[in-house]
Amino acid sequence: MVMIEPLLALLKNRQPAPAIDVLAPAWSRPLLERMAQVRRAIDLPIGHGALALDERWRIGRTLRGQYRQAIVLPGSWKSALIPLFAHIPKRTGFVRELRYGVLNDTRRLNKRALPMTVQRFAALGAASGAPLPADLRPRLRCDPAAVAGTLAALNLDAAAGRVLVLCPGAEYGPAKRWPAEHFAAVARHYRAQGWQVWLLGSARDAPVAAAVNAAADEGCVDLAGRTHLGQACDLIASADLVVSNDSGLMHVAAALGRPLVAVYGSSDPGFTPPLSDRAQVLYLNPPCSPCFERECPLGHLRCLNDLAPSQVLAAAAQLLA
Repeated sequence: MVMIEPLLALLKNRQPAPAIDVLAPAWSRPLLERMAQVRRAIDLPIGHGALALDERWRIGRTLRGQYRQAIVLPGSWKSALIPLFAHIPKRTGFVRELRYGVLNDTRRLNKRALPMTVQRFAALGAASGAPLPADLRPRLRCDPAAVAGTLAALNLDAAAGRVLVLCPGAEYGPAKRWPAEHFAAVARHYRAQGWQVWLLGSARDAPVAAAVNAAADEGCVDLAGRTHLGQACDLIASADLVVSNDSGLMHVAAALGRPLVAVYGSSDPGFTPPLSDRAQVLYLNPPCSPCFERECPLGHLRCLNDLAPSQVLAAAAQLLA
């Protein structure tokens, strides 16, 4: 979802500038509210993978007569049905899953020419074959009053010492998670310098966050599972440094322009890198990586285990300098 912001910026630069609404799952609303180009976020009440034809038909009917164009980012056939049911004249998307007729402005995806997700999204907002802007960095904005409210609600004080945010989770699986002991070593280093250390993540990340805190002598503020996505954005906006696995929160930190050390294991930083000039990517790139597996198929996870805390601390020192 963070990766759609450059597409929205490209669309907003059209003359005359269009009104842009985004139909997406309700969980993504806090991100869309932090994108300057979005007029309205429309919640999509359909679970991932569900066909739900009746519901798609109902939603399509409510949207009729309101739009000149729909850009369909997911690749499935069913994801293109609501724009069809809404009678939107121009329906743009990549050719996949027999979507001819459902879409009428189809593009062929050249993965070699467009290796990054952000490029593929932006290409759907440009004329077919047109060059893309050189700057495709996503940008999110945070309201200072909302940030202050989040800090107060969680009894946090960003002025009580510099803030290190650690994001030790990764919904995809263990093959994207830097070891908890390594995160803890980074936490202990900055705690010794008087920093605050906040652990962020979803409820599913709570066990790994607890492991990091335990290994860091309970010196962190463990917020995993205690915040919603909007609050997590506000807390990251308050950070002086973020260290994260390849995860959604990593992309949030990059889009908020925070100094960021991003740790990669089974995934490929060439495909979904943190697009920020304040980010450092650490990736050992062993022969078996990227495997894109949820768990290490070889059982050793050297791509992450062998990436030492000292390497992260060195990268962080460069960013902070």
